Amino acid sequence: MFETSSNYTPLLDISAEEIKALNKKYKPLSAQERIKQLYIDFDIADVMLTSSFAATSAFLLKLVSDINNKQEVFFIDTGYHFEDTLKYKTTLEKEYNLNVTSISAIKEEHEFTSKDETWKKNPDFCCSINKVQPLEKIKKDYKVWISGLMEWQSDHRATLDIFEERGNILKFYPLLDVTKEERDAFIEEHNLPFHPLVAKGYHSIGCKHCTVPGEDRSGRWNNNPKTECGLHL
Repeated sequence: MFETSSNYTPLLDISAEEIKALNKKYKPLSAQERIKQLYIDFDIADVMLTSSFAATSAFLLKLVSDINNKQEVFFIDTGYHFEDTLKYKTTLEKEYNLNVTSISAIKEEHEFTSKDETWKKNPDFCCSINKVQPLEKIKKDYKVWISGLMEWQSDHRATLDIFEERGNILKFYPLLDVTKEERDAFIEEHNLPFHPLVAKGYHSIGCKHCTVPGEDRSGRWNNNPKTECGLHL
């Protein structure tokens, strides 16, 4: 649908009808087929992949690396990750020969949130500085953003389509309609490594200040109505 030559249509020119056509085309496909098709319809230079290297990040990373191991993976290093998360990241980098690039907040702004303990007073602002803003700086260089969101994970995620234009980039959720049971079956079949904290009851893992054990995303921003860091809103 989209040419990869110099005539490639800029993202801002994509119409609602084109996005609707993409959703219709990709809906019947499996997660693996969707990822394969993405690299036919779009040039890899226009594709951005992010990973939090949390709970079951190996699922999406395994799928993508098997199909296109040249894909760059961006890791947002908030400075507040669990040590287990950083070790898990190293494990997956070696396991799947990943091309990982870490991005982070401006040093002075991150230090402010640390001294201020902003996550206690205004978690939205803390996420904005340490997660959203670092990614905003590189998003402008890409047309498509691959994300591993699944609709069963939260009410917000249940409202999404496989392709959506958000913030001047086309979001692509190849795993959107994968069930928890299907995900777990794939993980077991391929013996994918879980994040070490999963065994301790953590099923969604973010920054250490804002994550406690809990089912699905209930352990994130505990006792706070916040359910998303802001990256996917």
